[in-house]
Amino acid sequence: MLTDPTAPSAPLLEVRGLRKTYATGGLFTAGRKVVAAEDVAFRIHRGEAVALVGESGSGTSTIARLLMRLEPADGGQALLDGVDVFAREPRRASLGYRRRVQMVFQDPFGSLNPAHDIAHHLTRPLMRLHALNPAHDVAHHLERPAARLAGALSPTAARERAVELLRTVGLEPAEEFMDRHPYELSGGQRQRVAIARSLAADPDLLVADEPTSMLDVSIRMGILNLLAQLKRDRGLAILLITHDLASARFLAERIVVLYRGRVVEDGPSDTVVESPAHPYTRALLASIAEGGGDEATRAARGKGTSTAPSPTGCPFADRCADVHGPCRSSDPAPREHDGRLVRCHLYPVTEPVGARG
Repeated sequence: MLTDPTAPSAPLLEVRGLRKTYATGGLFTAGRKVVAAEDVAFRIHRGEAVALVGESGSGTSTIARLLMRLEPADGGQALLDGVDVFAREPRRASLGYRRRVQMVFQDPFGSLNPAHDIAHHLTRPLMRLHALNPAHDVAHHLERPAARLAGALSPTAARERAVELLRTVGLEPAEEFMDRHPYELSGGQRQRVAIARSLAADPDLLVADEPTSMLDVSIRMGILNLLAQLKRDRGLAILLITHDLASARFLAERIVVLYRGRVVEDGPSDTVVESPAHPYTRALLASIAEGGGDEATRAARGKGTSTAPSPTGCPFADRCADVHGPCRSSDPAPREHDGRLVRCHLYPVTEPVGARG
């Protein structure tokens, strides 16, 4: 049954049973399948930030690309206000969907075209995305009501709005930034421009894929503070993709931990960070303490990364310090524990649960 979008507690976005598998191998190499997402489920409400956390290869960025319709999903649903995006737009998202769901990419150096000035990057989406046909939007069900749609903007009005967006993301004097090119800006300034470009669509949901990982440590907090302010002031929902539990705790109300494309823990940020239930979540926290990123994560588990999951049992069993009998023979089902969802044999089985939120 689809979520009722008129219900007070209805999520803005609900992901159910998301699946994605890639085939590898070539002419002279044996082929195999890599599971990037398997039975992934979570919810995001308006004005809420949810963090997808996992090391490189955990499937977090793949999920972001699937939700942005940059790649097709193999299965599952993504319900935006109760309407399945994958069923409605199986190949390519409409302009209306892209206006409601925008993305900030990891690389602020590669996501902006160096041949164009900042004015071009901001006025183009303003003129393109705000010239939609209201009647089409209403009929499409994925779009906002006609009353919320802005009409087509003139070049002058678009430039004025672009200046306001630069002020919103903290770039002053905004008028001077308009005529600069991306190569004339610092990494932090470029990322602020990228965020401003996403805000040009007036989105409901912002997908931020590692937005601070390529920036200097000294300016990362500024970007996180900006995202937190946008969430608070605009009621913007944010899906934060990160490997850093500290950043996730700062920005997000809830943390969803992924391992090999599967949700292994999902709960309130403070609960997950202060008392992690899954051994993999504990390993991620240990990597922060050791300051070594993914290398420290592997060291905390005591073994190197395996490229293929075990055919039976828990996918994390070969790297878990708490492994015991059932871990080798059966894949744990998700169960409730201490206010969060966790997929681990360390805890007793409860009634089947779905995505939290």
